[in-house]
Amino acid sequence: MSENKTEKKAGVEALPSGVRERLEEFTKSLETALGDDLVGILVHGSVVRGEYRPGESDVDVIVVLDKADFAHLEAIGNAMQLARYSARIEAMILTEVEIAGASDAFPLLYDDIKQRHILLSGRDPFAAVEVHDTHRRLRIEQELREAQIRLRRAVTDAFGAREAIGGAVVRKIKQVRAPLHALLALKGIACTPDLPSVLAKIGETYAIDVAPLRAAREAPDVAHATFVALLTKTIDDVNAMETEPAGGSKS
Repeated sequence: MSENKTEKKAGVEALPSGVRERLEEFTKSLETALGDDLVGILVHGSVVRGEYRPGESDVDVIVVLDKADFAHLEAIGNAMQLARYSARIEAMILTEVEIAGASDAFPLLYDDIKQRHILLSGRDPFAAVEVHDTHRRLRIEQELREAQIRLRRAVTDAFGAREAIGGAVVRKIKQVRAPLHALLALKGIACTPDLPSVLAKIGETYAIDVAPLRAAREAPDVAHATFVALLTKTIDDVNAMETEPAGGSKS
């Protein structure tokens, strides 16, 4: 479901005034340039989750077009660049027809957009999207395994520098927020999508003390060991799951 008016106020209107103004200008520019070929503009990500940090976070936007031909893309080029460099507004361009066919390729992203977004203009093209549990499970496993592999490389690349290892753990923890949240949902465990809540619930579910993850920069060795244990348990669990055939439907 999309965000209601109260959530929209807490999301977009909580942005710094300069960023909010740039977002409004961006929306109006696209409406003018594209007319009826603009299907919708949606905000998702940290702004909607209440985790936006001025100067650090991007404003994640989905721009949905009727068709993404050269003329349409060129027409919005200036607006896209101005939004990006003036207010860190990062826009992904999709066409309405491709959205329905790509839920198997981007199940977690589409789940997140469908469930938590703010509609700035037009209509919601994600309302009818269906994501299957088989695709969710595979994507969760892929992202967790990728984090596991990249974490190993981060340690070797650090050459013993504890600060670098702590920073790598912090980054990887943020990157697995979405697949861990999706894993909890797949298990039928309710949890809000913000990182502290996800880590707390994962720790409770898999009997892991996640406190060291909150002090990764101060004690990187302990945080690394905790993160490795977390990844090992969650990967083993999701790998052992049985989900419905790809033809089934759970959304």
